[in-house]
Amino acid sequence: MSFLALLYAATLALALPPLAAAQAPAQAQPAFGIPKDGVTFETGDTWQQGSQRMRLYGVQACIRGTRFTNQAGASVDCGEASLSYLAAVIRDTSPSCVPVAQIAGAPATIIVVCTVQVGGQTLDLGTILISQGFAFASFSNDAKPVYMPYLVAELTAKQAKRGLWAASDLPHPNTLLFQSVAKKS
Repeated sequence: MSFLALLYAATLALALPPLAAAQAPAQAQPAFGIPKDGVTFETGDTWQQGSQRMRLYGVQACIRGTRFTNQAGASVDCGEASLSYLAAVIRDTSPSCVPVAQIAGAPATIIVVCTVQVGGQTLDLGTILISQGFAFASFSNDAKPVYMPYLVAELTAKQAKRGLWAASDLPHPNTLLFQSVAKKS
């Protein structure tokens, strides 16, 4: 397959929701919206609405407290930049989300896949965040991408220096997370 054909196929895949949505339990989960009020953003991939914590499937935001130098030369919190972008996209697009898994805890974290309507097209929220350079493809504990099209979107954003990728000192969260795990081992 030629490079252009591969890139075209990857672009088409990016427009579709992740496979996890199709692999949900046999009993379909109802879609829900994210309300305009009563939402607390924790990170660029996690928020609380009411008593529920939601996290985007396959998306890793910048870690809060890590810093990068923006185009104006100021040191900026990378996690806050991811969080602000997520909040703005949610405010502007009113996503529809579907739960795909749940992680125990207090409160439990519901893993979701969300879509938005932009220009008459349905787009995946994770793809938007990653392809615009304000989030990253998450990796499993065995260092494999959770959802390969998100890694393609990340590499495309990196090559184009979109969003946070414009910073030469971007603290990539997966690198930091893997370093943290290696130190604990």
